[in-house]
Amino acid sequence: MAGRRRRRALRWESRLLLVALAGGLPAVVVASVAIRRSALDPALELIALFILWGTWLACAGLAVERSVRPMQTLANMMAAIREGDTSLRARGADPESALGLALFEVNALTESVAKHRLGVITATALLQRVMDSVDVAVFGFDPERRLRLVNGEGERLLGRPAERALGLEAAWLGLGVTLEGDTPRLVELRLPGSGGRWELRRGAYVQEGRPHELVFLSDLTRALREEEREAWLRLIRVLSHEINNSLAPIQSIAASLRTRLGRAAPPGGATRPAEGSGAAEGGDLSEGLSIIESRAQSLARFMHAYARLARLPKPVPAPLVVSDWVRRVAALETRVPVEVAGGPDVTLQADGDQLDQLLINLVRNAADASLETKGRVWIDWQLVDDSFELGVHDEGPGVSDTANLFVPFFTTKPQGTGIGLALSRQIAEAHGGTLVLENRGGDPASGRRAGCTATVSLPAR
Repeated sequence: MAGRRRRRALRWESRLLLVALAGGLPAVVVASVAIRRSALDPALELIALFILWGTWLACAGLAVERSVRPMQTLANMMAAIREGDTSLRARGADPESALGLALFEVNALTESVAKHRLGVITATALLQRVMDSVDVAVFGFDPERRLRLVNGEGERLLGRPAERALGLEAAWLGLGVTLEGDTPRLVELRLPGSGGRWELRRGAYVQEGRPHELVFLSDLTRALREEEREAWLRLIRVLSHEINNSLAPIQSIAASLRTRLGRAAPPGGATRPAEGSGAAEGGDLSEGLSIIESRAQSLARFMHAYARLARLPKPVPAPLVVSDWVRRVAALETRVPVEVAGGPDVTLQADGDQLDQLLINLVRNAADASLETKGRVWIDWQLVDDSFELGVHDEGPGVSDTANLFVPFFTTKPQGTGIGLALSRQIAEAHGGTLVLENRGGDPASGRRAGCTATVSLPAR
């Protein structure tokens, strides 16, 4: 194709040269005849003919060159536009002449293409910013099911930046199920960045003349969990207000009655026979009042613990050295030895007081479970891409009902309040992280015992 184009260009240039030569040929012939018939010296005659014919050929070549150069300029301009380079401009643009008009129109076309490209780039940047700002994960797959488009939420779910995810197959990323079946529907996914229930929707778009599929994943778990938490908070506020209003007078009256009863008792503990039944009645009354006061105090402590969920402040980030933090909390548990398996040197930007409470709750739960089986408790941590993951492991009996672990008021302990795990997960999510509690399978051959692992994931940066 390129060879044929060159041959056509040469043929056009040759025809143009022949036209230019033919235009000047009659005048050159007449001038040559006149020189031959003149009475000039033969040497001068030869020089005159040489100058005449040389000038004719030079003028013809110059005419061809002046005609070809604007055509090459136009070709270069069109090639630059095709390649996306809109920085070139042709000189000599003049709407008053035919050639200048062509150059003027090419320059105008270049300006138009440049504005269009700028608009496309701006629109693409705006679209990417909008995609990154929504809390819906967006993925684009080509016909070979390779990832070609992902937004910020999608990067978080995949646990890797777009540069390391583009080009990978959907099945390898754990998204193969999203390209199959009817939509919209709910799907259960376990991805490196998060897991849970998602609303799946799909769409189609065309890129480079090929059909692509768009996958939209909406995290219903987080939204439902937030609504659930808000409902619990409202309930806790109401319960706290109403119960505290009742507990205060109950405690006060019970204490006052006990004081008055003590003052009314005979000195030295002596009693008169006629009043024996009254003394026994007073003893029962005192015991009943003690029970009322004790239960009221217990209920007050109970409601105070739940009210902490509604009053958890926003985290105040500060540098937190992970190794110091873990060893400090592990030393607080004295019932069972807590091993610090260690990990890389990491400094987080987090609220140290809140993370102390989170880890204290997890270590206490692990210790409670291990006391039943006399198992181990150990803590380790690692960095996974841009996430920090801390694991609290125990060799207890495991958890039978994992679905209600993070529900306030739910507890499997006789003296438990059901507040520890719910508060811990709220602290983790307030730091932009997650808390997951899973049973571990035992392996008798290797001596590994069953138990639970609580995994706290926090942003490393």
